[in-house]
Amino acid sequence: MNDLEKLEQKAYEEKIIVDYIDFKSKKIQGLYCDGSIAVNSALQTTASKADVLAEELGHHFTTSGNIINPKIVVNQKQERTARLWGFNARIGLNGIINAFKAHCENVHDVSEYLNVSEATLKEALEYYRQIYGTGTMVDNYFLQFEPRLQVHTLIAIE
Repeated sequence: MNDLEKLEQKAYEEKIIVDYIDFKSKKIQGLYCDGSIAVNSALQTTASKADVLAEELGHHFTTSGNIINPKIVVNQKQERTARLWGFNARIGLNGIINAFKAHCENVHDVSEYLNVSEATLKEALEYYRQIYGTGTMVDNYFLQFEPRLQVHTLIAIE
């Protein structure tokens, strides 16, 4: 089962309807409303569709009400929360560590390993940088977000 199918299964288990629709506007990638998700069928890759579905699931789990107007600060915060939910579902700090363990050396390698689009990975890394600053510890790993993504293994010397 690929990542898109796993997200579709999660939606099914939550009784969320997922439809793939040919939107007239190419700017619309996905929409969530009252337990239904629409994903743009024109998206070219399974990874892109999974990225969008993850964000729309994030709206289901984290937002409430009509947040269509992006000029309203409360809506911006809810959009950010849903996007972060999607990034954590698709990538997460542990996903970055697993990519490091798999010897991924750059953004392209990491995005391929995690089966996410490079654009989604770059945006997620920027969100993580905004949350954690220049870096953060996860178990025995230090994830450094500036000046570029690096993962360092920390070992205790006794």
